[in-house]
Amino acid sequence: MSEPSLFSNTIPQPLAARLRPETLDEYVGQTHLVGKNGILRRLIENDSISSMIFWGPPGVGKTTLAQIIAHTTRSRFIEFSAVTSGIKEIREVMKQADTSSQYGQRTIVFVDEIHRFNKAQQDAFLPFVEKGSIILIGATTENPSFEINSALLSRCKVFVLKALTAEDIQSLLKRALTSPKGFGGQRIVIADDLLAAIAEFANGDARTALSTLEMAVLNGEEVNGTTTVTKEIVEQCTSRKSLLYDKHGEEHYNLISALHKSMRNSDPDAAVYWLARMLESGEDPIYIARRVTRFAAEDVGLADPRALEIAVAAFTACRLIGVPECNVHLTEAVIYMALAPKSNAMETAYLTARKDALEHLAEPVPLVIRNAPTSLMKDIGYGKGYKYAHDYKDKLTTMQCLPDSLKDKTYYHPTEQGVEGRFKQRLEYIKEWKRKHQK
Repeated sequence: MSEPSLFSNTIPQPLAARLRPETLDEYVGQTHLVGKNGILRRLIENDSISSMIFWGPPGVGKTTLAQIIAHTTRSRFIEFSAVTSGIKEIREVMKQADTSSQYGQRTIVFVDEIHRFNKAQQDAFLPFVEKGSIILIGATTENPSFEINSALLSRCKVFVLKALTAEDIQSLLKRALTSPKGFGGQRIVIADDLLAAIAEFANGDARTALSTLEMAVLNGEEVNGTTTVTKEIVEQCTSRKSLLYDKHGEEHYNLISALHKSMRNSDPDAAVYWLARMLESGEDPIYIARRVTRFAAEDVGLADPRALEIAVAAFTACRLIGVPECNVHLTEAVIYMALAPKSNAMETAYLTARKDALEHLAEPVPLVIRNAPTSLMKDIGYGKGYKYAHDYKDKLTTMQCLPDSLKDKTYYHPTEQGVEGRFKQRLEYIKEWKRKHQK
């Protein structure tokens, strides 16, 4: 007698895969695109689609929408993964699609995570998109402007898909409990507030929501054929929210921008919130500390010189003790920056000087402020006429330190914010003293 096969039973599909919609009417979310008057819905129903890019966060239905388009338009559907597919495979499939198009068979090529393809791989699609051999649908979580070749992007319509609302996700969860493809054949008891908690935890990601529900049901308490999902089970399944974050992607820059601009706008509550979002998503605290240190000079400057000391101290704390202990040091620094008086005089001074430095690269250093370590240098005028400020009563001289072409240029324009008001008064005194003594 033969032994039973280890593979005699097929592994059931995950709940999210079983519930994948097959028509636009079953599709949840993206009403701005596929709702009653949505532009994409009209293109699909009129069978007039062209190559396109779906840009949106994970779990909002990019792959599902591509499959619905192929099914509705009766097109051959080929799916690529940018993680596993190479350029050789791409060229082979493009050749097959080109042949099929000659016999009137339209091919939709769906590329998941198209931003992971390099330039050569993306270029392999270009000639076939141009002559209409394929309709390319790319899906990406990254900004297409940065991640997709301009030549390919110019031939594709970009559709922005939004994160699903909590109401959208709750409707999906309720469908999962009643659909024959889901748990429709079982008796499941779960309170509406627990479904709402799962929807909130999913953070706009349908796949996460359905996977969480499936985990909760599988761990539910079964009595007499009825499975009850309790609050404790849901709490265990949602112990940590998965925050959308990519340390090298657009969301990384979005969040640091939000932190920077909240501090600049003197909003400590918003600043601490964005700080927490970054830290709880796994951002390197050293990176945040560097940006806060930059902010201390760029946006606070001499309006409060203590800001730089606070920022550097927080940076040091991050290096010495790490997370999670250093989180409170960063919080202190961020709140200090938000509440400090603001001045961007340091930033504007440098940027203006930088422009002149680049445009006057060959501008010689005035002889009067050059060092003369050798007798030859002294003989040709290095340091001649130099005035040592400490030898003068007011510690000031009328010596010119800028090149002749820039001698009257002003770079630093102090504000009256905070302590910088005192620096402004001092600078005005110095300038008035020099005007008087130059005469």
